[in-house]
Amino acid sequence: FEDCPGFGEAYNYYGVHMLNEDCIIREWAPNATEIFLLADVTGWQPSVDYSFKRLNEHGDWELKVSQKELGHENYYRLLVRWPGGEGERIPAYAERVVQDSYSYVYSAQVWSPSEKYKWKYKNPEKNESLLIYEAHIGMATEEYGVGTYDEFRTNVLPRIVNEGFTAVQFMALMEHPYYGSFGYQVSNFFALTSKYGTPEEFKQLVDECHKYGLIVIMDLIHSHAVRNEVEGISCQDGTLYQYFHDGGKGFHPAWDSRCFDYNKDDVLNFLLSNCAYWINEYHIDGYRFDGVTSMLYFDHGLGSSFDHYDKYFNGNVDEDAFLYLSLANYIIHRINPNAITIAEDMSGMPGIARSPEIGGGGFDYRLAMGLPDYWIKILKHVSDENWSPGQIWETLNNRRFTEKNIAYSESHDQALVGDKTLIFRMIDSDMYTCMTIDCTSLTVSRGMALIKIINLLTFSLGGDGYMCFMGNEFGHPEWIDFPREGNGWDYHYARRQWSLADNKELRYSRLLSFSRDMLTHCCDSLLSKYSDFIIAHESDKVLCYKRGDLYYFVNMNPSISFKDYGIEVPAGDYELVLNTDSVNYDGEGRVPDTLILKTLNCSDGVVRITPYLPCRTALVFKKIKGS
Repeated sequence: FEDCPGFGEAYNYYGVHMLNEDCIIREWAPNATEIFLLADVTGWQPSVDYSFKRLNEHGDWELKVSQKELGHENYYRLLVRWPGGEGERIPAYAERVVQDSYSYVYSAQVWSPSEKYKWKYKNPEKNESLLIYEAHIGMATEEYGVGTYDEFRTNVLPRIVNEGFTAVQFMALMEHPYYGSFGYQVSNFFALTSKYGTPEEFKQLVDECHKYGLIVIMDLIHSHAVRNEVEGISCQDGTLYQYFHDGGKGFHPAWDSRCFDYNKDDVLNFLLSNCAYWINEYHIDGYRFDGVTSMLYFDHGLGSSFDHYDKYFNGNVDEDAFLYLSLANYIIHRINPNAITIAEDMSGMPGIARSPEIGGGGFDYRLAMGLPDYWIKILKHVSDENWSPGQIWETLNNRRFTEKNIAYSESHDQALVGDKTLIFRMIDSDMYTCMTIDCTSLTVSRGMALIKIINLLTFSLGGDGYMCFMGNEFGHPEWIDFPREGNGWDYHYARRQWSLADNKELRYSRLLSFSRDMLTHCCDSLLSKYSDFIIAHESDKVLCYKRGDLYYFVNMNPSISFKDYGIEVPAGDYELVLNTDSVNYDGEGRVPDTLILKTLNCSDGVVRITPYLPCRTALVFKKIKGS
């Protein structure tokens, strides 16, 4: 980068720039023969007076107009002509794109307010206890409609802070034409979506996050792009191969989208500049790179099990994509050494979260994507009495400890229509009738007990950080279904019913209390890389282990409780810090919330602690210092 000034900073050259009284627009379109500005000043028709000048053989074009002709909030598009055709386009580096409320046509919008946002708070330092709240701003409202940046800042951000999360991960920030795509079909990579408000409103939200020490992570979609031509960057200059691979390789067979050509310098410049842009312009603290598995393999990882190391090194790896990811991590951490990057990689590519200096991908973390699938698998196919504590221990610890993982029991994927959240799988229709605290239901009792155990096991064993999708912390009912033709464009399922968690007469409030206390009392466990195995008793269904300075005793047995269950630990006094069976968490209250146990010197010479372990209960103890 030092040898290529401006590489990775292309947004400072391309796009719209205000200089003195002029508005300068630059575009890269090597196959174009003519480019015209379309705007109110041109009557939305091509005019020679507003035609771009080609600057060089590289394909850079430029137009200079007066800010009186094209200024703040003015809409515009480009008419690009190429050999044999023409089409209206939105500039690839457009920083704001807005959909007309009448014709529903997308246009770029000049965004150059007279007063720039004044940042008040610095980016926070890197937090080793990374507790991520995965959020979608549009559906973060309880109202029937699309939520806003301001509403999220006012109504949801305080919840995230109070619940003990240390980071918020925003989905769907880059402009996308189809709201129901969850933001994963990106059209305009440098444009903050206008669906939720203005750039200044989002900056204020980020600033407020930093006020509370929250790390702000955004979903970065560089694995593919929407195939739309007017709204997106496909066929921008009349060719399929400007930003993407030509032919079939340029189309994703499962996502109906375009695949970037990571071997082209201009594509690398575009994507690396995009990495730099969001950090510099919006003070983002890091990225979750979406679809890394799809990027890494020529077959996009479709249908691959990745059950043997040969599958990582069999000629199927796209080395250009791996190199791009390494470069991206290099430039991100060069701009902000405290930045956090996370790879969404299902394949478990070795080294993806190792330093580029030793040949790695450079990510700080990878998502432990197999864990949600594992919990779904055992809930669907294994009855409670056949759960294996040993297998659960092995599965949750099955990772390379030289690479950090973000553990999660479920994300937005498990909440979409066609799937179910874990609690909805267990409680199902009883969630509509028996979630009041005075209603008795064995189905609900089972579901409430197991969701706490599943989340605690995942949190304490599954990785070096933890992620929760908004609403899952209190067991949000039903699924997510964005407004579409098939449901009559209804917003009923594309929102979050926060009032359920606020109602003390409902069990949701108690599950929220458990989630908050789990993060508060157990987060230090994540600072310890390894967990120490104590016992996995298959017939009792009991799993005991230590991580950090906390001892976890979990009885998964659906019907049998154990009195004075002997567990080998160092001698001393142990204080109960978390009890899933607490009445405060909708448990049976069979163990007091305040409890100190002393170890016993048993006749066989072994020191043991002997807690009462009720069925479907997890207890977390901490050794009292000096005891």
